[in-house]
Amino acid sequence: MQLNRYIDHTMLKANATRADIEKLCQEAKQHEFASVCVNTCFVPLAAELLRGSEVKVCCVVGFPLGAMSTPAKAFEAQWAVEHGAQEVDMVLNVGAMISGEEEIVLRDIEAVVQAAHPKAIVKVILENCLLNDEQKIRACKLCVQAGAEFVKTSTGFSNGGATVEDVALMKRAVDGRAKVKAAGGIRTRQQALAMIEAGADRIGASAGIAICTEE
Repeated sequence: MQLNRYIDHTMLKANATRADIEKLCQEAKQHEFASVCVNTCFVPLAAELLRGSEVKVCCVVGFPLGAMSTPAKAFEAQWAVEHGAQEVDMVLNVGAMISGEEEIVLRDIEAVVQAAHPKAIVKVILENCLLNDEQKIRACKLCVQAGAEFVKTSTGFSNGGATVEDVALMKRAVDGRAKVKAAGGIRTRQQALAMIEAGADRIGASAGIAICTEE
């Protein structure tokens, strides 16, 4: 297994600097990770640094709360794609999902999908630690309906991260119509392999080097 090709090498902290992103991109090229995942302000820099490599530019939208207006999310996604993003990880409207306002959730995802396609794919962060299992299942089905390519467990900025149980639940819920990204708290090779075994197609982690070089 080429574990490195599962990794979205991630740097999303508020105090990330240009030097941090330069280092992130250099590491991603060296280890041949699937992508780097950055905040949208760093998309142009990452796109420039990774030009000509196999490493994709991934960014987060509506991050980390998902509580921005739909037009704001769509604009952020459109801007990012115009400046080189090839993958967009958006946060769904968690409050609307909990309230059962599924039409709001669906339209929100659809707007970002429309803004990103056809140049970029969309991964939807559910923030599973804030949802019950029924809400997770319904959210996965709405993501598929909206045309997203991936569902994703977590931002890593709330009160819980990826679990093997959630990955397996999401894999069943999408039923082959979308892929699953596990992210949030994955720091070891053993954790990453457990997520992949449960059905994860991609791993979001800031510890990608440790995961891939651990004996």
